[in-house]
Amino acid sequence: MSEGIRRIDLETWPRRQHYKLFREFAYPYFNLCADIDVAPLVRAAKERGTSFTAHIIYAYAVAANEIPEFRQRIRGDQVVEHRVVHPSATVLTDSDLFSFCLFEYSRDAAVFIPSAIEAIRCARENPTLEDEPGRDDLLFMTVIPWVSFNALMHPVPLDPPDSFPRIAWGRFREEEERMPMPVSVHAHHGLVDGIHAGLFFARVQEMIDDVATWIDGTA
Repeated sequence: MSEGIRRIDLETWPRRQHYKLFREFAYPYFNLCADIDVAPLVRAAKERGTSFTAHIIYAYAVAANEIPEFRQRIRGDQVVEHRVVHPSATVLTDSDLFSFCLFEYSRDAAVFIPSAIEAIRCARENPTLEDEPGRDDLLFMTVIPWVSFNALMHPVPLDPPDSFPRIAWGRFREEEERMPMPVSVHAHHGLVDGIHAGLFFARVQEMIDDVATWIDGTA
């Protein structure tokens, strides 16, 4: 894993003052909620009889991996940047409890999507609330499909605060040709600013609008 990590020099890092400022906060997180239009993805997945969930997780993972700030993590007194980060999402089981589900990220949709569908099936059959110990190359994700929310708070550790970005999405609404779906981005403000969250939302929407170019293969 060390080959895929870059240690950031805190003395020359352009955002060192922002990082030091928010490291002192008792609650150093911000959360941004906005709608994305998932109509192209919903229709494409329905036409193929495949999983909307696996495809939207892929779109989130692609967007996050393209933004360095979403790959940065705080480790004690250090900040590191991973070359690649992987989704870890909640999956609802038959007992109406959730299980954690780890997805191995691949930029190739033809590799990621089938693997994600299988990972979801395994998580439902063998639920767990454990991630691999010591890993911080993860993106935490969750879905609340019963509610089209406009705000969201996550339970987070505060002693010390962790630096995993958290992505959540809710129930989409049908409005003529559009299907707005709420998406929440929660991140440590020492690493991520509003501009980075904005880039994430824009890239996810771009992925969904261009779904025909990747749903059947490499994006």
